[in-house]
Amino acid sequence: MQTLRLADDLVLTRMGYGAMQLAGPGVWGPPRDHDAAVAVLREVVELGLTHIDTSDYYGPHTVNALIREALHPYPEDLRLVTKVGARRAPDKSWPSALSREDLISAVDDNLRNLGVEAMDVVNLRVGGQHGPEETSIAEPFGVLAELKVAGKIRHLGVSNVTSAQLAEAHTIAPVVCVQNMYNIAQRGDDALVNHCVAEGIGFTPFFPLGGFSPLQSGVLDDCAKRLGATPFQVALAWLLHRSPTMLLIPGTSSPVHLRDNVAAASLELPADVLADLDAIG
Repeated sequence: MQTLRLADDLVLTRMGYGAMQLAGPGVWGPPRDHDAAVAVLREVVELGLTHIDTSDYYGPHTVNALIREALHPYPEDLRLVTKVGARRAPDKSWPSALSREDLISAVDDNLRNLGVEAMDVVNLRVGGQHGPEETSIAEPFGVLAELKVAGKIRHLGVSNVTSAQLAEAHTIAPVVCVQNMYNIAQRGDDALVNHCVAEGIGFTPFFPLGGFSPLQSGVLDDCAKRLGATPFQVALAWLLHRSPTMLLIPGTSSPVHLRDNVAAASLELPADVLADLDAIG
């Protein structure tokens, strides 16, 4: 399993696991099948993945409680990555929560529900529902930097940000990873991906199959047939090929689908297939 070292104490498998889908419908409430959710999490560890992405606003609280139930005490090499900057309202919406009090409470909720003394990585989620918004993130990121100094957080990341916001965060504290929307068809962050490579920063794309046109989907389907793989596996393999600091966190509530995702890390992309995939963007 390929790994990426982002710091002396932070080594992640490049294929990780996103826990969002373990919550109930709408990422709200408990899972439909509690035992299956626990089984998937234990399979993650059995497969050698050391990177689990979560948030206490998944559920809210229920996904982190599941992770603790399934895996605590955690394997020594397992790293838990969370997000703060939003909350869940009673109407199941996702309003932003970027005040000092909101951020401190969110970090404390993650620590308590996961049963850890410090989070390995906390990502500050900013921007809007449709993408990044060019505003200052100094104040909320500064709060997380204080919590890092206090020992509640080991490393910091940012999510749904612009290049300028990443640069601003760097003036406050080191940033080890960026989480933004990116896939074969949605490459607006190409320059940011390249910047992360140059700086040794992890780049974690979300929505790896989002925003494809019918024509683009047809090309992906054709490439998958030629390789005897699924379109999703090919899309994941392309992302790993795109950048040596790319980190993937596909989510699933199915052990079978989980194993399919992990298999994508070993999928070879011949030159002709890679050329066709590159042309999608």
